[in-house]
Amino acid sequence: MTAVDDLIAGMIREEGGFQKALKRVMENDLHMTVNEFSRATGIPQSTMYKILEDQREPNLRTARAIIRAVKIMSAESGQNFIAVIASHHVLQVLEKETIVDGRPVKLMEYPVSTVEDAIIMALRAERDGAIGVICAPIVAPTIERILTIPVSPVIPTDSISVAIERLKTDL
Repeated sequence: MTAVDDLIAGMIREEGGFQKALKRVMENDLHMTVNEFSRATGIPQSTMYKILEDQREPNLRTARAIIRAVKIMSAESGQNFIAVIASHHVLQVLEKETIVDGRPVKLMEYPVSTVEDAIIMALRAERDGAIGVICAPIVAPTIERILTIPVSPVIPTDSISVAIERLKTDL
C-alpha cells in the first residue's frame, strides 16, 4: 500500500483515521516534522497541528492538498509524471519529458477519442501515479472535480489562429 493509499484508506476506515495515517506517513515515509511539512506544502502550521491533534477534520481542499503533497514527496513518486490526455494525432508531437523545480518529469501519453474516454483516462492516470493532468478544456472542469491532483486545460489559442487561416484558403 502506498502512502497516498494509506491516507485515503484511513479517511474511509474510521473517524480520525486520516490523522493517524498522516502521522505515520510523515514520520515513516517522508521523515518530516510538522513544521517541515507545512513549509513544503504551504499549509499553515496551525492547521496541520489542529488536524494531527484531532482538533479539526480537514476540509476537502486541505485533504486534497495534503494528498497531493504526499504523492509528490513520498518515495513512490520517484516515477513522477504528468499525464497528457489528448487525441492520437496531438500526442504524436508530444515531448517525452519536461523540467519541474529543476528535476526531470516524464510526460505520459493517454490517448482518447471521446469525452468519456478522457474522464476514464484521467482516473487511470491518477491511479498510475500522475502528479498532474493536462487535458482539453471541455473536460477539465469535470476532471478537476474527481481527481486529487492538479488539472491544467490546454488553451489552444495559436492552433485556433492557424486553423482559421487554413480554413480561409479553403473557402
